[in-house]
Amino acid sequence: MINLDDRDRRILMLLQNDSRMSNAELAEAVGMSASALWRRVRALEDAGVIERYGALVHPPAMGLTFEAIVHVHLTRHDPDKIVDFIRAVEISPEVQECYATTGQADYHLRVLCRDLAAYNTFLEDFLFRLPAVASAQTNVVLRTIKRNRPVVP
Repeated sequence: MINLDDRDRRILMLLQNDSRMSNAELAEAVGMSASALWRRVRALEDAGVIERYGALVHPPAMGLTFEAIVHVHLTRHDPDKIVDFIRAVEISPEVQECYATTGQADYHLRVLCRDLAAYNTFLEDFLFRLPAVASAQTNVVLRTIKRNRPVVP
């Protein structure tokens, strides 16, 4: 864990809002020299505070119009089957996020597909073929209220 000061917090907020800012633009925005800023950002990366840089993509613009939250129940908690389940979920292009949780379901997946037919194929040809999966309940996302918001340090 790293102790963040106000400048670090400002850097993180700016980068989360626009990771394409140049080093010079970022340095000017936080009132630092470019070299000092570069060292600070590097320290945040090395400490694991900044995991990666990327672009936010609007799924419907790519034809992915079906989104669901899938609550997965396992047959039993056999460690080998759980490892296989996790590996399969990690490489599935439809599964955008996966959370192991407490409560009724063992895992919660956020799934993106082209349409309902593609989602049905995902269930039949992928999810229900995993030995660890006993059942799944689907909640279709009607609209997104909040997504990919910056983490406030």
